[in-house]
Parts: sequence; structure tokens; C-alpha cells
Amino acid sequence: MAISIPVLWSGNLPETLAFYQVLGYTVTYEMTRPYAYGVVERDGFQLHFGPTPKGVTAEEAYVGCLIMVDEVAAWHAEFKTALRGHYGRIPARGTPRITRFRPGQTRFTVVDPVGNSVIYIQQGEPDLEYGGSKELTGLAKVLDNARIFRDYKNDDGNAIRVIETGLRRFGDTAPAVDRERALAMLAELQSESQSASRSALDAADQPEDA
Repeated sequence: MAISIPVLWSGNLPETLAFYQVLGYTVTYEMTRPYAYGVVERDGFQLHFGPTPKGVTAEEAYVGCLIMVDEVAAWHAEFKTALRGHYGRIPARGTPRITRFRPGQTRFTVVDPVGNSVIYIQQGEPDLEYGGSKELTGLAKVLDNARIFRDYKNDDGNAIRVIETGLRRFGDTAPAVDRERALAMLAELQSESQSASRSALDAADQPEDA
């Protein structure tokens, strides 16, 4: 039997380990000298945290790992409850944060205070068909592609562009139900994008010692 264990960046190690304790992990190892190294564990798997390079964040360096789980929706619900209890809100922007989870989704991401991305994926998740399912055509295929950007890549900007392009190409000939779905998804994405922009501006306006 072989086991692969990811080593993520530790950042401020006590802060990082405390964050994972909020999510129900147990700290099983913590070392600060001669370098930082820590281990957390839950449900039979471990995450390790090692030295952190200077001059770049873990998120900028795309540091992360995948965790395959049963009942991914239950994991997301547990984490949301824990984060709301700790922070008084569900952190959805910046670091740390947890991505949204819609009915039917099979994965979500937790970005920790360092910027490590831990992606929790439902066991048996079907392969994604980037560009939209080959069984679909026209605007229906466009919407499937936008869903992948929105739900799997957390890329609302590209999802918006895909839908806008699809409406220009297929809007006049698409079935009414597909047009309505496209307009509803587009409105939701644009609303969330505007809310995110306002939140970023509000944060930028806060004094550094606030």
C-alpha cells in the first residue's frame, strides 16, 4: 500500500493550524525550529505544512491539493457552519475563504490563510467536458460550459463572457427555455460580481489598523 501526502505552505504556522482546527482537523505535529513544519489530520487523511518561500503567496503559486470525499455537500455544510461560528460570517473573498456550493455540484475549495487551495471533490465525480457537453448544441452547450467555469473553476468572469457570447450567437434561434436560463444565470453572475467589487472597495477603504 502506498500513501501520498501533500506538503503545503505553512505561512504563520500557529495561525494556519488554528484555522484547520476550526474546520475539525486535529493538530498532530507542530515544529517551529529549525524551520516551520506542522501536520493536521481528520477522517483518516493528513495535510502537512512546510517552509514558505518569500515574495509570493501560495495562491499566486497555485499551491494546493485534492481531497476525495463521500458526501461532499455535507463537508461544505459543516465547514460553512464552523467558519460562520468562528468569524461571524462565511468568508467568501480574500483569504481565508470557502467557495459557494450549489445543488448538484461535486466540488468546492477552501483557501486557507496562507493561500493554499484545498479542493474537496465528491468520490466518482464525472469527467468534465470543457467547452460544454458534446451531447448538447447551441445555447444549451454554452450554458454547460459556463456552468463549468462557475462551479468548477470559480471563474465568474469567464462564465459571464461565455454566456454573453452565446446569447449573441444563438439567442435568436435558441429555445425560449434556454434563453431564460441563460439570462437568469447571467443576471446572477453579474450581481455576484458587482457585490464582490463593492466588498473589495469597502475593504480597500478601511484603515490598516481597523
